Amino acid sequence: MKELRQLIRDLREDHDLTQREVAAYLGISQQTYSNYENGVREIPTSTVVALARLYQVSTDYLLNSDSSYLGNTNLNSTYLDEITMHDVMCNIQGFDEESRKKLLHFIKFLEYDS
Repeated sequence: MKELRQLIRDLREDHDLTQREVAAYLGISQQTYSNYENGVREIPTSTVVALARLYQVSTDYLLNSDSSYLGNTNLNSTYLDEITMHDVMCNIQGFDEESRKKLLHFIKFLEYDS
């Protein structure tokens, strides 16, 4: 299980943010934020809540009681082979209702098959 300091580093990198940018969002110095990621300082509860809001994850996820984070939520970042999640979503929206149902059925099949 990853520690909070590792999770916030991974999330920051997933979102292509610098320590300085996250620190500015939190209203703290870059050095203070760096100390959180390096485990030098305890992370205050209010900061955990603010980070959860920034990354759109639950505080439970950050505190290791939930594993529902699915990866980068930036729809414009590359998902696979030059394709973004935005591209995928736009394609799906062009499907008629029956095709969307078939797609969901296929995704469930793949989950079950894995």
